[in-house]
Formats: sequence, structure tokens, C-alpha cells
Amino acid sequence: MTIPSHMTAIDPAAPGGPEVLIPVSRPVPQPSPSEVLVRVAAAGVNRPDVLQRLGLYPMPPGTPTIIGLEIAGTVVAVGSEVTRWRPGDAVCALVAGGGYAEYCTAPDGQCLPVPGGMAMTDAAGLPETWFTVWSNVMDRGRARPGETILIHGGTSGIGITALQLAKEVGLTAIATCGSDKKCAAAVAHGAAHAINYKTQDFSAEVLALTGGKGVDLVLDMVGGDYVPKNIACMADDARHVSIAFQRGPTAEVNLALVMRKRLVLTGSMLRPRPIAFKTAIAETLEGVIWPAFEAGRLTPVTDMVFPLAEAAAAHERMEAGTHVGKIVLQVS
Repeated sequence: MTIPSHMTAIDPAAPGGPEVLIPVSRPVPQPSPSEVLVRVAAAGVNRPDVLQRLGLYPMPPGTPTIIGLEIAGTVVAVGSEVTRWRPGDAVCALVAGGGYAEYCTAPDGQCLPVPGGMAMTDAAGLPETWFTVWSNVMDRGRARPGETILIHGGTSGIGITALQLAKEVGLTAIATCGSDKKCAAAVAHGAAHAINYKTQDFSAEVLALTGGKGVDLVLDMVGGDYVPKNIACMADDARHVSIAFQRGPTAEVNLALVMRKRLVLTGSMLRPRPIAFKTAIAETLEGVIWPAFEAGRLTPVTDMVFPLAEAAAAHERMEAGTHVGKIVLQVS
């Protein structure tokens, strides 16, 4: 196919509200020797996109200013060092930026095949959450079958993915959500229990649900005053993995409790990690998780699909917190 010189993209000129997300014309990027160029069919919307729009998410050097961390589409060109992918291949990919556009480059190792029969709008919502959840639950969190995990934001894109992973690898999941309706959705997607944090003390509820033992693993995207509450309902030798801090990056921690329970407090950010690290995750996901999509044990959970030109509405929905699963932009 003929690749144009310019494309439509969402590349805000300055930080601001959703209204800054207007389509503009930008040059089509050129793949490096180890990259592929993808004609984007759909792009996932993630909370870091909102932070970037607000000017609150420092980008790694060299990252495109065009928003977007995950895409699905068709390979249209490959770099000289790329051996696996060919023009015409259907892929989804984790990218450092540039996803809200008609064309996007991606490191070849961060691409995965679109599972057979899956819509591009569903595939676009897989990479960012699955890379994040796998690396933090399985690698940093050292989850083991038979353990219990507490997942905050149980119906977010990350939360739904964590619930799906928990079921696939044999974890018992307890989710927190902001409404009874969302609690029901979390249970429908794999949570053994769901706690409405607006009407219940989640820490006390977790202890009651676990017979006083507490959970073995916490996946926390809230931070702030949630951290001591998490610690209070963690079992001996449990692990606390922070992946975001919606209620602030600082917390007061009772170190005596950490020491007595022999707790591990850790966390990570995915975007700054090197390509080799993300490539290793992609290889693991393709070997362990992608077969579950192919077999139908796992299915994507897409909340709503918006046209690229309505990226502002997609961000408004993200910020409203009413979504269950992934919000996606349809590009072509």
C-alpha cells in the first residue's frame, strides 16, 4: 500500500482539559531498523494518557508528543533488522507514545499477534494493561497459585485484567470498587469478593473475608492513605505492589508492622523500562496468556469505542470513572 507523508493525530499543543484533544496533521513516522510501522486501526486509552494531557506525566527522552501507549493495526513497513513481522501482519503493540494517530512505529519485540478472530478495537486494549499486570503481579509480586490478591480499582482496565490473570493462574481475588454496580461487574469478571469502598471499610472487610489472615498480595493504584490500610490487611510475608498513586505519592507507614509481618513494599513504572525488558514480557504473554485468548478462556472487556476525532469524549469518560474495562479509540 502507498504510505502517505502526513496523517491525522492527536498531539496537543499545550497541556489542558479534554478540549485540547483535537485532530491535527503530523508527518508519518519512519521506523528505525528495529521497528515496524503500523497503520493503526484502534488505540487504547489509559490513565497515563490523561496525565500526559494535563502535563503531569514526564515522557522519556525521544518519546513522541502524540498521546497513546497501545495500538492495534496492520504492519505496513518494517525496519532493516526486523525478521519476524511482514507488511500485512495484524499486530497489537505497546508503544512509548504516538498511538492516537493513523500511523505509529513500534519496537518489533513489543508487538504481539492479534489473537485469531479478535476485533482490532478489542486487541488495542490488551498491551498496556497486560504488560503492566503481568510484570507487577507475577514478576514483582511473585504471585503463586492458591494465594489471595487485593485489587484496587477492580473495574478499571488494569483491574479487569488483574482479575482475569488471577483466575487464569489460580489466585483468589478481592476487588474494591466505587459502587454496588461496579462490585457486581467485578464479581462477574472473576472476583471472589468485591467491596464497595464508599460504604465499607475495605481493610476490615478483607480481614473478615480472609478469617483474619489477610491477603498475600496487594495491587495498588491508589497510594496515599490507602497504603497503611493495605498494610493493615496484609498477611505475613505479603507483597505490596504500587503501580500508580491517584491519592498521592506519599504515605505514612508503620515500619514496626512491616517488620513484624515481614512485608515487601515495591512498585514499578512500565513506560521508562528498556525495550529488552518489555520484549521479555511480550514473549511471556505470547507463550502463557495469548493461548488463553485463542482458546476462549479469556476475552477482552471493552467498555466503549470512540472515533479518534472524539478523543476528548473518551478522556471525559476515563476521568468520570464510570467505565468497566477498556476505553478505545477507533482510528480506521
